[in-house]
Amino acid sequence: MDEETVDLLAFIKGSKHRINVLLYLGDTIKITSQIAENVGLRVTHTSRTLKELKEKELVTVLNPEAKRSRLYQLTPKAKELLKYLP
Repeated sequence: MDEETVDLLAFIKGSKHRINVLLYLGDTIKITSQIAENVGLRVTHTSRTLKELKEKELVTVLNPEAKRSRLYQLTPKAKELLKYLP
């Protein structure tokens, strides 16, 4: 396992919210409110978590110009890391 992968796994596993968001997204495309409802977080916390994951290139926004109802999906890098999560 390379250093980048180790660093990303440490980042992800440092927060149960990050783990839950990544596991919930899986191979789907969801909006923030759907993710929040499923993982049991407030929308504001979910938005912050998605921002952190986006900064690490683990999620991508399909419609970044949208102010509301942004569509999120996992990047290939994140999908590869899912095999290391519970």
